[in-house]
Amino acid sequence: MSLLPGTARHVDVLVAEAQAAGRTPSLVMGVVRDGRLGHLATAGEHPRPDADLQYRIGSISKTMTATLVMQERDAGRLALDDPLEKHLPGTGVGAVTLRQLLGHASGLQREPEGQWWERAEGADLATLLSGVSAAKIAYPAHRSYHYSNLAYGLLGGVLERITGTPWARLLRERILEPLGMHRTTYAATEPFARGYVVHPWHGTLREEPRTDTGAMAPAGQLWSTVEDLARWAAFLADPAPGVLAPGTLTEMCAPVVMNDLDSWTDGHGLGLELYRDGDRVYVGHGGSMPGYVAALAVHRRSRTAVVGFANAYGFGIGSLGRRILTAVLDAEPPLPRPWRPADAAPPAGVTEVAGRWWWMGVPLDVSWDAAAGELVALMRGERLNRFVPEGTDRWRGCSGPENGEILSVLRDATGAVTALDIATFVFTRHPDEEP
Repeated sequence: MSLLPGTARHVDVLVAEAQAAGRTPSLVMGVVRDGRLGHLATAGEHPRPDADLQYRIGSISKTMTATLVMQERDAGRLALDDPLEKHLPGTGVGAVTLRQLLGHASGLQREPEGQWWERAEGADLATLLSGVSAAKIAYPAHRSYHYSNLAYGLLGGVLERITGTPWARLLRERILEPLGMHRTTYAATEPFARGYVVHPWHGTLREEPRTDTGAMAPAGQLWSTVEDLARWAAFLADPAPGVLAPGTLTEMCAPVVMNDLDSWTDGHGLGLELYRDGDRVYVGHGGSMPGYVAALAVHRRSRTAVVGFANAYGFGIGSLGRRILTAVLDAEPPLPRPWRPADAAPPAGVTEVAGRWWWMGVPLDVSWDAAAGELVALMRGERLNRFVPEGTDRWRGCSGPENGEILSVLRDATGAVTALDIATFVFTRHPDEEP
């Protein structure tokens, strides 16, 4: 879905102003709506960007590594609360769990031993592990947030040990090929933008090396394009079940730890960064490697996202991406799905349950969603719950505050429905009846 002309112009202006003020050789931002790249905004001429030009995505690679870990969890080959020792024995930090590593709540130090891994040629997994010891724990696990690139190098090692397949091949077979992300690659593939550091005083460019980061690749190796990263953003909004179960992706979006304890504007899920902007929560990740920065922010409810790249280290692209996403959502809020009449009468028993119920003077309105095959229960006009059938007169909460709880239909000796029992809270037909 394309943006309205006024919205598109506003995005173009934001990108042009950011490129000029931030002094980046090239800048490209894409707006994704309903699974498609709906608008491309570019600025700069070194090189002139387009939707098929590769840049380095940096730590956005972590979101794909986390997805591979969750695939293995769903397949029963690991558990998120497994200690690292179970899969990579002898590291000295083996008590931390996979969940803590995914959410940057392990207390593990940020970087591996040796030279700065982002700018140096990488080593193999055995060499990476040889530099890990108990001294690498910076904070008690889960006491506070502490970002760790090393954690994702270790997670890549876990994947390799469990599957017997190198991370890059696993990624290609499990994610890139199924999603059609053919321009997302391990190494730079022409056409690609060269990455630079911009001199602060005279504006000259120093080209940065394009390294193979070896065992640290799961933390930040990949290259991609706006077109491909838009596909990944669309997946994070509405996942392909053949790649990852939608419920699993929703689990990844739940906070493991808050980055910002003062205002709760930033948190971390299972491999995904969480950003709160007013009443909206975005999921995604930032990325940086020497000479490159990248942005990915997704508003899942509206299936709207912003992705983008710049080829200058230190440019503030993450905040720009979220500013653009907010501007688009403010200007063009998503339309509600159209109501359609039901094709058939509800199943037996549903008509007896539909209508208004009461508990302690509080109303509960129950209706039937024929398209979803679910009961919809609205309490006080604001707490929305959905229930799926689980047997005769028995329903299981599938969303809302009562997610997972049981709704039981109570009947008298004649078989007439008299009340609803939701997790021991009994609702009756009249407000003056005692539960």
